[in-house]
Amino acid sequence: MQVTFGVLGPVVAWDAAGVPIDVKGPRHRAVLARLVVARGRIVPVSRLVDDLWAEPPTGAVSAVRTFVAALRRALEPQRPPREPARLLITEGPGYALRVAPDAVDAWRFEDEVIAASHASAHESLERLDRALRWWRGPAYAGFEDEPWARAERSRLEQLRLNAIELRAEALLTVGRTADVVPDLDAHVAEHPWREEAWRLLALALYRAGRQGDALAVLRRARGLLVEQLGVDPGPRLRRLEIDILRQADEVGQGGPGPERVWADAAAAFDRTVTARSRARLESTVGLLRSLAVTGPTGLEAAREQRVAAIAAAEQLGDPELTARVIGGYDVPAIWTRSDDAEQAARIVAAAERALATLRPGSPDATRARLLATIAVESRGTRAARGPEAAREAEAIARRLGDPALLAHALNGAFMQTFHRAGLAPERDRIGSELVALSTRHGLVTFEILGHLIRVQARSALADFPTADRHAAAAEQLAERHESPLVGVFTHWYRALRRAATGAPAQDAEAAYRDAAAKLTGTGMPGVERGLLPLALLCLRVWRGLPTDFDDGTDWGPYAAWARPLVLLARGRPTDAAAALRRTPGPPRDLLFEALWCLTAQAAIALNDRVMMQRAKSELAPAAKELAGAGSGMLTIGPVAHYLDQLV
Repeated sequence: MQVTFGVLGPVVAWDAAGVPIDVKGPRHRAVLARLVVARGRIVPVSRLVDDLWAEPPTGAVSAVRTFVAALRRALEPQRPPREPARLLITEGPGYALRVAPDAVDAWRFEDEVIAASHASAHESLERLDRALRWWRGPAYAGFEDEPWARAERSRLEQLRLNAIELRAEALLTVGRTADVVPDLDAHVAEHPWREEAWRLLALALYRAGRQGDALAVLRRARGLLVEQLGVDPGPRLRRLEIDILRQADEVGQGGPGPERVWADAAAAFDRTVTARSRARLESTVGLLRSLAVTGPTGLEAAREQRVAAIAAAEQLGDPELTARVIGGYDVPAIWTRSDDAEQAARIVAAAERALATLRPGSPDATRARLLATIAVESRGTRAARGPEAAREAEAIARRLGDPALLAHALNGAFMQTFHRAGLAPERDRIGSELVALSTRHGLVTFEILGHLIRVQARSALADFPTADRHAAAAEQLAERHESPLVGVFTHWYRALRRAATGAPAQDAEAAYRDAAAKLTGTGMPGVERGLLPLALLCLRVWRGLPTDFDDGTDWGPYAAWARPLVLLARGRPTDAAAALRRTPGPPRDLLFEALWCLTAQAAIALNDRVMMQRAKSELAPAAKELAGAGSGMLTIGPVAHYLDQLV
């Protein structure tokens, strides 16, 4: 039986047919209301006792248990006596009401208002009309004086007032000005301190051709605020008065410019999604997702705030919310070394915790997004969990037929396609599917990702005409959709292309240095650190040029693979041999083949037969590729060039 609950008025429960359920006496109803306020979290019995009685009587704990037992019988009358309750459950030291997000009218109301704030005017109007009809009186009526209900009642009332104002704004947008004025007149009379209501009323009057009345309303609002509260009107009210006086086009039927739209949207968000709302966290993730592709400052801010959002979600104790916050950040990733390895590990750990605590029946898409996140954030490591998560996420996404989810899962699959050398054709297939999928469904950021993956893969296969076309396509999309960081990667690609196609070493080095200048300050330390000296070293090794570098060269994460060759160039073969013996296997990432070729070159020079054999075994599957070119950033030349020397 599907039971629903109402708190937008007296607290009630209805059965599947919409018939009210007898929840017994006022204490029973108070227990039910208190558990709805907790929104799925455990309320200890001791807390229920304190909330139900100012001075708890003897036997209060037993009384609470009696109330709970009666509520369970009322809510689940068909449940066999020994079968655990599904709705009002016992967990740890207390009780929780575990119901679907749409089972409580207040929760549905909040979701509808949030959705309306992002919808078109006509859809917004439809949603708000429906949502406002759910109100049957003051929220949690009958519990006005209860401290545990006070904050939630206030929050819902503010949300209701915001919904009324959003509805008025939607009516204005669709041209129903005559319907707005009477409702807003009553609204400002009842709530005279709501500046947005005054603004909308004045705007409606102006659009109805009543400019004098509109100005009188604004002056009345100013008088109330100054005389009663001692504050001046806010910037939106002041701006509207100025716009009316100069009869600005946008106050009439014209539309505001982008800056005004952004400011108004941000204000609407703050009015609609209150600070305590879980929806604020989910909306924040959407904002961070957009912020991450706007440029260096946005990327760094998004990375920092992403972890804060996850931590905030976990503190609320709602696994579903945490899963949505973690999985909602589906920002495409092209580089296989994380900008912050410690942060990536924390995100993976949070995603694993969320997976472990998801309730049975949680949406498969939620699970797939967590798995895709694990796959992306595990990039460049040797952990078996990354490939496993990637495969599972992709399988779920294909079964569900969700294009955006599949794009996210394919990003995870791409990040886990480095378990051996020579996998450029497989990554090219992933890039091709991403481009086709994203083009069909308007997934612009993933379409750019698909083109960049193909730039990398076709470069590894020395197919530069095809790589050129994908680089150009990525740049065109980036320019159209204001994604400036894409140009950093295509600039590096063109430097790589010069090096790979025979440009003089001096010109190729200049191209690499120019590309490195574009990378500086982009907020991508995982890409930037050590990349320029590595590119120059690879070029010099391939061209047979001296590999001596200054002592202060910052090799970043590539120091272990550069050191033997640098020591050899300084005439220190003993130290070089010792360094070579300490050289680890390269990480499973875009530079896997390039780093093995550096190791191979050092082993050849030092006649280290063991290391030569290892390098040959690791590089053999990539015999037809350009080593390092799969990064789209640099190359050390054909893998075959090194294999021929590894006898």
